[in-house]
Amino acid sequence: LSGYLLMARTQKNKATAHHLGLLKARLAKLRRELITPKGGGGGGPGEGFDVAKTGDARIGFVGFPSVGKSTLLSNLAGVYSEVAAYEFTTLTTVPGVIRYKGAKIQLLDLPGIIEGAKDGKGRGRQVIAVARTCNLILIVLDVLKPLGHKKIIENELEGFGIRLNSKPPNIGFKKKDKGGINLTATCPQSELDAETVKSILAEYKIHNADVTLRSDATADDLIDVVEGNRVYIPCIYVLNKIDQISIEELDIIYKVPHCVPISAHHRWNFDDLLEKIWDYLKLVRIYTKPKGQLPDYTSPVVLPYSRTTVEDFCMKIHKNLIKEFKYALVWGLSVKHNPQKVGKDHTLEDEDVIQIVKK
Repeated sequence: LSGYLLMARTQKNKATAHHLGLLKARLAKLRRELITPKGGGGGGPGEGFDVAKTGDARIGFVGFPSVGKSTLLSNLAGVYSEVAAYEFTTLTTVPGVIRYKGAKIQLLDLPGIIEGAKDGKGRGRQVIAVARTCNLILIVLDVLKPLGHKKIIENELEGFGIRLNSKPPNIGFKKKDKGGINLTATCPQSELDAETVKSILAEYKIHNADVTLRSDATADDLIDVVEGNRVYIPCIYVLNKIDQISIEELDIIYKVPHCVPISAHHRWNFDDLLEKIWDYLKLVRIYTKPKGQLPDYTSPVVLPYSRTTVEDFCMKIHKNLIKEFKYALVWGLSVKHNPQKVGKDHTLEDEDVIQIVKK
């Protein structure tokens, strides 16, 4: 807290930018100690709050008590999560699974990510561990008081090293054994200078490293890169209870980025929400074709967009498949001819059809 006060008390200029950078680094370090539980006796971290990862993608639902998270979950997936009027009701996760466009998507209610969870209150820590593994986070907000809640939840998630709807900072960082701090910037920097970078790194006891700033970076960006434990997760804000506002207000909400207005109770606008979820998950569906038969369009193999080579496809089916792999025939957008003979490094696109030929 004193760190925050110091930050609040400091006016902005060149010398203080450097001082602020230092304080931010110190805060980040303390925070990390809070969220990574110390080892030692007792049940390990995450005891009692672990969810088997099933399906092709995992979505976490975050929101204050009584904004309609559980209603939304049960109406989306038909899951019954115990609902009660006091805070911290949902303490274990009831995973629901929906099938959408052939993909199995796991829905998780992440309870108690509210003020103080990142300081280890409530079941905070375990919930965070699960939150960090989600492919997409849905922040459920009450349309009548959205902004206050939104800020608090975002701050909480940021505090756990979860960055919403952002890309990793474009900073190259490499530790060395000797040679001091070597800073190169490929574009003008408004906040970081050699001095600030040095002092932030010194805070982490790093005195020899190459740092390359490829965009106008902030102290926070640098800290994110040095910490290295940040996860970048897309996020959709779900504004619930739209049955309580006027059409004009609804039009305004529609213009807000990353936002979907719904009514969980009346099941309004769920199709829109699912469509947006699908956009943000960026999943790639691959259909399999046994030799001499038609492709099986009912149950695609679903891959995350970051790993869509033929080899990734084989690994998803069975790890021994790659040992017997000779070549694959692919039909679809990723090839010039249909079918085309490809090797294991070929990158597949959504809705390609593949036939594996074994040795």
